[in-house]
Order: sequence, then C-alpha cells, then structure tokens
Amino acid sequence: MKQEIFINSTPQESRIAIMEDGLLAEFLIERKEERGIAGNIYKGKVARVLPGMQAAFIEIGMDKAGFLHASDFYEVPEDVQIIEGPAESEGGDESDGELEESEEDAEEEVKRPAPKRQHLSRRLPLEKRLSRGEDILVQVAKDPLGTKGARVTSHISLPGRYMVFMPGTKHIGISRRIESEEERKRLKEIAQNMGTSHGGFILRTACEGRSKREIQRDLAFLARLWKGIQKKAAGAPAPALIHQDLDLITRTIRDFFTTDTERVAIDSAKDHKRIIDFVHHFMPRLKSKIEPHEDKTPIFDSQGIEEKITKALERRVWLRSGGYLIIERTEALTAVDVNTGRFVGKRNQEETILKTNMEAVQEVVRQLRLRNVGGIIIIDFIDMEKEANRKKVYDALREALKKDKARTNILKISELGLIEMTRQRSRESLENQLLSPCPHCEGRGKVKSPVTVAYDILRAIEKQQASFEAGKNVIVRMHPDIANFLYDDRSKSLDNLEDEIDHKIIIKVSAELRHEQYEISTS
Repeated sequence: MKQEIFINSTPQESRIAIMEDGLLAEFLIERKEERGIAGNIYKGKVARVLPGMQAAFIEIGMDKAGFLHASDFYEVPEDVQIIEGPAESEGGDESDGELEESEEDAEEEVKRPAPKRQHLSRRLPLEKRLSRGEDILVQVAKDPLGTKGARVTSHISLPGRYMVFMPGTKHIGISRRIESEEERKRLKEIAQNMGTSHGGFILRTACEGRSKREIQRDLAFLARLWKGIQKKAAGAPAPALIHQDLDLITRTIRDFFTTDTERVAIDSAKDHKRIIDFVHHFMPRLKSKIEPHEDKTPIFDSQGIEEKITKALERRVWLRSGGYLIIERTEALTAVDVNTGRFVGKRNQEETILKTNMEAVQEVVRQLRLRNVGGIIIIDFIDMEKEANRKKVYDALREALKKDKARTNILKISELGLIEMTRQRSRESLENQLLSPCPHCEGRGKVKSPVTVAYDILRAIEKQQASFEAGKNVIVRMHPDIANFLYDDRSKSLDNLEDEIDHKIIIKVSAELRHEQYEISTS
C-alpha cells in the first residue's frame, strides 16, 4: 500500500491528509482556538468530594472543574511496586483516543516480581482518600463537552513512538493488533530485558519489526519526560498546566509516519523544521522522506485533496461498479445503505449483488475512517440468498476493519440482512468539525414544501384577523417560491380568505426571507 502524508499548516489551523493508494484515507484538522486538552497533565486542587457519587471535582485552571471518578483514582505508596491487571483497566472507555489503540487493544505479557499489592486504598471510599484543598496530579482523559467539565484521571499515560508509558505501575503489555506469534515472542523477550523504576509500559503496534535499541530509546525518552513532569509539578502552585500533549502535526508524525510511508510533504517552512527536529530524535533514518512543498499551487489543490474533502461530506458515495452507498447520520446511530445503482452484472443477480457488496465493504470502512464515524453503525448490505455469500461479506468486513486504528466491534449479519457494529469515538466526526446545522431547515435536512408554507400563512392571517383595523389592507411579505404558489393556486385560497376576513391581501416578494419565513402587517 502506497501511503503519503500531506500537511497544510497556517496560523489558524493545521490540516492533514493521509493518502493510501491515491485515495483519501483520513483527514485530520486542528484549529488553534479549538485545540483540545485531552492528554494534558495538570497539577490540580480538589474543589469538592461527592461521597454519594464516589467522585470529586478537581480545579485545573479551566472555566469548569474536572470530574474525577473513584475508578480513575488510586494512591501509589512510595515503597510499593504495583503490578497492574489487564490493560483495559488502564484507560477504560473514557481514555483519550490516541492512547486507546495501545491501551484497549493490549494484553498482559509480562509481570515482574513485586511485593504483594496493597488493596486497602482501593476498598476505602473516595472521601477517605481525598480531601478538599488537596493537590493532585491528573491527566485529562476526555475534553470538556457542552456544560460538562473535562473527565480526568490519576492514571497517567505518556504515549511515545513505540509504547505507552504508565508511571506508577509495573505492568508490561503488547498490543493485540500484533498478530504474528513469532513477533510477539521477540517483543516479549525485549520487554523482559527492559525496565525502569519509574513505571510500566504497553508496546504499540508500531513496535512491529523495530529493533531493541529503538524501543529502549523510546522508553528512556518517556522516563526522562516523566522525571521532568514530576520536577515541574513539585515546584508549581495548583492549579497549573504541567505537560501539554503534542499538537496534531507531531501526533500524526508519531502515529502514522513509518518506513512504509513514501513521503511527507508540508507547506510551512517553520513546521517543516519542527518535524525534521522531531523525527531526528525518534526516527532519524526517515528524515529523507520529509519534503517542503514549495510550489505556488496550494498543496491540497495540487493533490486534488480539496475536492476529495468536499465529497467526504456528501450523503451519496459512488462505487466503481456503478453501485453506491447512502450514509445517514442521526443522534442515535449511523446508517449505511448499499445499492446496486447502475451496476446490472453480466451473469446472474446473486453474482451482481455479491460483487457490489464486496466492493462496498472496502468503501464503507474507508468512509468510516475518513468521516471518523463513531458509536453505533448499521450497514444494510443488499440481500443475498446464499449463506456462503453472506459469510464472504462478513469476513471481508472483519478483515478490512483491521486497518482501522479505532477500536471496533462487529456482530453477525442479522436475519434482516443487517450488520450491526460499533466504532470507538476518538474525536469529533468530520461532519461536526466542518459543518453546522442549516439555519433554513434548522438541521432537519429538509424544508417545508411551498404548499405547506402557503397554507401556514393563510391560517396565520385568519388567526390575526381580529387585530386588523377596518379598511386596512393586509400586507404579507414572503419568499418568491411561496408567492408563486399562491398566485397559481387553482383553489383560489387567497380570494376566498379575502372574502372571509373582509380585507384586501397584498403579497410582497422578499428574496431576503428564508423559505419558511413570512411577515404579516397592515397599511
């Protein structure tokens, strides 16, 4: 697979396009004023402890206090080495999306000998372990949303190039996404011979094929970073920002830039130098693949990316065979409908349907990644009569989802021919990032028909007739489409209403009014 990364950087925002075989696979955007705080580490101060909820509010210097649940807090006695349980306990569903690929999809591989764990603090209620005014080091697991403050945790995680470092634990794990038993054995041996007194770690999928020296260098860097965080926290008054997570550009280089990447092109000289410096520390052999974009044509235009982004916001997605997908998002779920469209096949209907469904599988997975669709997803493939064909489509979907960094869960095809699945929410969907609700239809996606609006106006005039002065004309301003309908109305509704209310109704056209807007006055 040919992978290329194109970066458009301005003082206002950073936009990143990840191309796979010439297709837009992922589009990432970070606006400077909207940059999230997930992953940041703060020295906070306990503002309030809620015994009934087993939670606490932590002041971290933001408008709203952070929310800390008892399950996200534990004390680490200085003289006790901790052996953590399964990796899932490290992050939970609320972890930052960038860590979940490692934390949620990792399994315990090595446990170092250590004194027996003390469980006393876990059994004590939160109000016995935290008190108001106490300082505490926390990491933001989830950005503030709406009226809610940030979700915070005392389970600190520092993601690196090849691992997620976890201070305060002795857990060592390997990502489940590394499937080769031979590679897992090699990495396990490396992990057993590595270690630090500062914490445990989980090896990410990026470790696959990497040398022991490269992995050790990542661990040493993260251990030094943690020491620096501890030192800064010790001298800072709470609340204070102690460590800020990487920005979008450096996160993308860390997580996506590999030996398989053909090139990284960026149109900002400042960020080009910054990337070179970053890569020099983590992966010096790849520096030659980073190039500045010096052409006068904007980088996204030169690669046809702007057009691809526009298409990624459309409901209908065409398949090469002539079939198409319809993608509908609602508050509860996302529905994907597969249709044969113009594709009629060459032999029989079942073969045509199977071919369309198999092609749709690849496009569905690509669209989910590109649009960053999270939550519940229902895929309505075209009905197939043969069980063997349904299994082919299901297996193909499972295989295609392995390329997706987001955690997914897929169920068998239902009796109605639907596939239900979930996809991890790691960041805002592309639709939510780039679009806002339509002010004309108020986000419904449709507006009232001319006849519906016209009759709404007639009823409104009838309701207000008691307030009209005798001898006055009723003036109605409306959108041109509605006026045209009333003029052409064969039932002569306007004439009948004039007779009923005993007032002349004068229509005035106003293109400034929205489709459903109108104004009634008298003169």
